[in-house]
Amino acid sequence: MSLDIAIDKDSGVAVVTLDRPDRLNALDLRTARELGDAWRAFRFDDSVRALVLTGAGARAFCTGIDRDAVVPQPNSPYMQDDPLLGIGPKSNDLWKPVVAAVHGMACGGAFYLLAECDFLVADPTAEFFDPHTSYGMVSAYESMLMATRMPAGELARMMLMGTAERISARRAQEMGLVSEITEDGGDVAAAVRCAAVLAGYPAAAVQGTVRALWAAQEAARAQVLGRAPQLIALGNLSAGRQAELFAARRTGEYRVR
Repeated sequence: MSLDIAIDKDSGVAVVTLDRPDRLNALDLRTARELGDAWRAFRFDDSVRALVLTGAGARAFCTGIDRDAVVPQPNSPYMQDDPLLGIGPKSNDLWKPVVAAVHGMACGGAFYLLAECDFLVADPTAEFFDPHTSYGMVSAYESMLMATRMPAGELARMMLMGTAERISARRAQEMGLVSEITEDGGDVAAAVRCAAVLAGYPAAAVQGTVRALWAAQEAARAQVLGRAPQLIALGNLSAGRQAELFAARRTGEYRVR
């Protein structure tokens, strides 16, 4: 298993941890399947009324799709397979509240998850960025999914600046992406405290509110996501050229703002 799931029956809170710290919690195909299976299973577990999503280790919440993952693609811009589209709770029809506890790096494909969490708690080490443009890839799904979570100008800057910049926890809170900054290492405990409050309220009212909040976003998302495959097919460099750019990257050369 590449997920660790801990359930506290007394509080009604489950903590779902991406458990690949040696890969900075990058998402391989197995992890993607396990996430979908876990969210769907929680739909039927009435003992769990709220959830926390986090990543193992101190270095990262999640760094997106694992670069070693092999995803065969049809030879058509109209038929693209994206294994991350089904990894979020809302995509699996789970309407129990999910609080994200973020520390370290959260980048790229991590936004598929963060976009479907109800709110984010972070410790001071959290840093948000999207590397796609730096490596010759279109940031399509990530940009579209995060469009309702960030101010337009800040989203554009993060997606376009690639690996040159990272958004600090402080700046993320200022723009409304993060709701609380904790002490060092306190993100999971703070998220669990919030989840325990939510789990203590009448479940139908909480889940109805989650569904209402999502309804305000989903029509626009459904309309734009259909354009992503063509944009990716038109704008992405070849896989070989992407790999060359990734191999030539210089670590540590970025600005945190």
